[in-house]
Amino acid sequence: MTSFDARLRLIGQSGFPLAVEVDLTGERMTVSAGQNRLAYWELEDIRILSLPDGFHIKAEGEEIILNVSDKERFVSEVGRSKAST
Repeated sequence: MTSFDARLRLIGQSGFPLAVEVDLTGERMTVSAGQNRLAYWELEDIRILSLPDGFHIKAEGEEIILNVSDKERFVSEVGRSKAST
């Protein structure tokens, strides 16, 4: 299991970001806040863009922004997972 601490924001959100955990196990990305699972996506079904304000994750018609604590390792793990599909 590869997990990362992150902050989640929605596009246009003006409040504080939500502390989340991003888990990249197998071919999936799971985003959780405490015991609540907020997102569960197949990596092949999402699009990830690295922009100055964070990683923009697009899936199922929605877009979130993640600021990941270990950006380089996150990019490496996502790239490895997407390359293996």
